[in-house]
Amino acid sequence: QVQLVESGGGLVQAGGSLRLSCEASGRTFSGYFMKWFRQAPGKEREFVAAIYWNTGTTYYQDSVRGRFTVSRDNAKNMVYLQMNSLKPEDTADYYCAAEKRLGYGYEYRGQGTQVIVSL
Repeated sequence: QVQLVESGGGLVQAGGSLRLSCEASGRTFSGYFMKWFRQAPGKEREFVAAIYWNTGTTYYQDSVRGRFTVSRDNAKNMVYLQMNSLKPEDTADYYCAAEKRLGYGYEYRGQGTQVIVSL
């Protein structure tokens, strides 16, 4: 059974940092893009960042570039999202997902972890 399990969300003040983790299990994710996306209440789903499992190539949404860093640990089957200089507009539920073609829809998705950034 394939599972993606996120953790690390919480409440943080603006300017603070959080590190989200995604534990991937149940299959090899070689050839997959591991993606973080977020969804705030009343808003559409939004791409945040992604990393290609095989090479570590990273991709970012412009609004988080320079503040967020996506990484992976192949040996542990973990994907991380280091979020620095957080802003209230970063408040959302954050999801980890795996897809073969970036931007074409995920095959697997976690249950999400909530991030709240207060002023």
